[in-house]
Amino acid sequence: MLTRPLLLAAANRLKLAGCDTPRLDAELLLMFVWQVGRTDLIIRSNDAVPEAVAQRFESMLKRRELREPLAYITGEKEFWSRSFHVTPDVLIPRPETEHLIEAVIEVFSDQQGLYHFCDIGTGSGCIGLTLACEYPHAQITVTDISQAALLIARENAQKLGVADRLSFRCGDMLEALTDTDGPYDAIISNPPYVALHEMDELESELSHEPGHALTDGKDGLSFLSVILNEGLSHLKPHGFIMVETGPCGLPQTPAALHPDKEIYDLAGLLRGARYKRIG
Repeated sequence: MLTRPLLLAAANRLKLAGCDTPRLDAELLLMFVWQVGRTDLIIRSNDAVPEAVAQRFESMLKRRELREPLAYITGEKEFWSRSFHVTPDVLIPRPETEHLIEAVIEVFSDQQGLYHFCDIGTGSGCIGLTLACEYPHAQITVTDISQAALLIARENAQKLGVADRLSFRCGDMLEALTDTDGPYDAIISNPPYVALHEMDELESELSHEPGHALTDGKDGLSFLSVILNEGLSHLKPHGFIMVETGPCGLPQTPAALHPDKEIYDLAGLLRGARYKRIG
């Protein structure tokens, strides 16, 4: 089949399946399988798609029809202009989380500084490894309760060439940290913040992502509260804690922290906050 009608048929199938961006998804899948860019895809719009490419495309298209996220099908997702390997063992990096990177850079403007950062619940490593890339002299500790997730983070660290400055810790939130870890200039986290009652309202794609990385099984605030309260003992004087959040909002601010900044997305929705340790 020629490229143009193949894409049209695929987009129609994805539209019927309820995908939000059927044409884009079809194009991205074909670009991935064929190993071509968008310009090449346009140039080849009247060319026949090789049989091997068409067969693999069909296999991936069927997975997308079942609302499996595109990132899990291709095994990669871009974050802060870098490609991260992802599997169903980790949450898929999202553009909203890039606001946390911006929040770090705002207060640590010397990107040659000898900083010490900690990424709690790292998943694919997108936060911690991005900071390692942006701050070439920084030391980063990343934690996750899942050994499988840490394996993905290690793989991404090797690919990005920053593994020598990373410490990987397995455990529940800050319990993963050892006595010799820290203190940190900043603790950054995108924790599970979806309230349990909101889980059934999420888009179908999210059912493929690890539930423990999405919800705390309660009101969405419990892990945020743990990070703010227990993170204090791991901070340097005047250090920062930066967290992502969603509809659940933010927990009560501990007395030893000053709310430094609320983080909003382009739609004006609250997406996180930055706190500074007092003293």
